[in-house]
Amino acid sequence: MSRIYLSPPHMGDQERTLLLEAFDSNWIAPLGPHVDAFEREFAAKTGVANAAALSSGTGALHLALTILRVGAGDEVLVSTLTFAATANAVTYVGAQPVFIDSDRSSWNINPSLLAEELAACAKRGKLPKAVIAVDLYGQCADYDPIREACGRYEVPLIEDAAEALGGSYKGKPAGSLGSMGVFSFNGNKIITTSGGGMLVSDRKEWIDRARFLSTQARDPAPHYEHSHIGFNYRMSNLLAAVGRGQLRVLEERVAQRRSNNAFYREALDLPGLEFMPEASFGRSNGWLTCLTVDPARFGAGREDIRLHLEKLDIESRPVWKPMHLQPVFKECRVRGGEVANELFDRGLCLPSGSSLTAEQRARVAMEVRRVGA
Repeated sequence: MSRIYLSPPHMGDQERTLLLEAFDSNWIAPLGPHVDAFEREFAAKTGVANAAALSSGTGALHLALTILRVGAGDEVLVSTLTFAATANAVTYVGAQPVFIDSDRSSWNINPSLLAEELAACAKRGKLPKAVIAVDLYGQCADYDPIREACGRYEVPLIEDAAEALGGSYKGKPAGSLGSMGVFSFNGNKIITTSGGGMLVSDRKEWIDRARFLSTQARDPAPHYEHSHIGFNYRMSNLLAAVGRGQLRVLEERVAQRRSNNAFYREALDLPGLEFMPEASFGRSNGWLTCLTVDPARFGAGREDIRLHLEKLDIESRPVWKPMHLQPVFKECRVRGGEVANELFDRGLCLPSGSSLTAEQRARVAMEVRRVGA
């Protein structure tokens, strides 16, 4: 049997047609009409006024922090349960990440702990320059109390929605809930451009600045004139064409992934297995279906399941290792950490791709059940 992947790309005819159109036009890179159209269409889809198509979600995070003038000696509060790119971007500008534990009810950043850390920073007389909240595995964080806490101290909020395109919070699209929103189109995301990202904001001057900085900060002149340090972060016309095709089927992809999640919940309704909660305040895009394993009740641990599946050529993966446990960030301050630690110890992501067949997911469930038998 062919390998069952965790979250493979899922391409269709529209992507191929638009890609060949871009190819045949010889408008390959940099930029081009598909980039302009992708930005417009993406902004409309996410309910944000302005968008800049970039080479990666990491680049979008870096630019967001740069635009907010975060720099050496500054601190940025960051969800600890996330992929390393979120925290890495903070270091790119010379700042220090401070990690905030998860809320057990959603696995996302804990709003109460965030408020506590902001209050402690204010008392010390050194507020963070920004907060980065992550929408984990397709589910938005609880933004009302997060925004209230950030607003109280006038600290900008960046929404890392890299995993959450198509999700929502109280009816508002993921990525529209902070001062700036960041998305990723990496190959494993719900839609992909092979590599790529998007920075969105209602503030036009910020997105104009992102476009300027992402094209090597070239001043308007017939020669190459540079008054600022820039970056090579813009998306190519070819990749934007693929992104436009993927965006057109986003709701189908969300429905397929949510269907996977619903299937697993029913098929694996077993003692010792507990799925990532879907919070009442939003709608997850179902990017990855994740569960925790209690070895005492299930009869086997997270790693027993993962290794068994791997032997059968089925890819699964532990949930993100918290940033405060990463060797590279061992000196960074953390508020809480116990919840994220437990989720990492027991958490497993199951194959969740939108192209996953009924037979494949049934096989995954059967093999998980077999480990605990």
